[in-house]
Amino acid sequence: MVISKIASMLRSIMNLEVVEMNKNRLLFWIPRVLCIAYILFISLFAFDAFSEKVTVSESILAFLIHLIPTAILLVALIISWKWEWIGGILFIIFPAIYLTVARGQSFLTYLIICTPLVLISVLFFVSWFLQNKKYRKIR
Repeated sequence: MVISKIASMLRSIMNLEVVEMNKNRLLFWIPRVLCIAYILFISLFAFDAFSEKVTVSESILAFLIHLIPTAILLVALIISWKWEWIGGILFIIFPAIYLTVARGQSFLTYLIICTPLVLISVLFFVSWFLQNKKYRKIR
């Protein structure tokens, strides 16, 4: 009887640890996956560089210029992969820069471009906070 109660308690503790571990893994991957999806979304806008009115070399050059934001976001993702707090800072700075540079756009444009970046930033901060909280418990 006592042994079965102890075994039951151990199983419930083990399940809580597994749930906690799965939640931490999920919070680790969500900002990274959302960032990759956002980078792919932003990359689609580079295809408007191709038109029939310009030469192939001009189109390729315009395409590469349109991919500069994609390259910047990729570098930020690579940095954020290792240092999540830096990712939180970077991905909150990007919407501020966009709002400053892209004046005169509709509110919906600002919402579509900036909201995912703010969400990614918050998720990187949450992930970083939970990782640090886990390490603080160990010490």
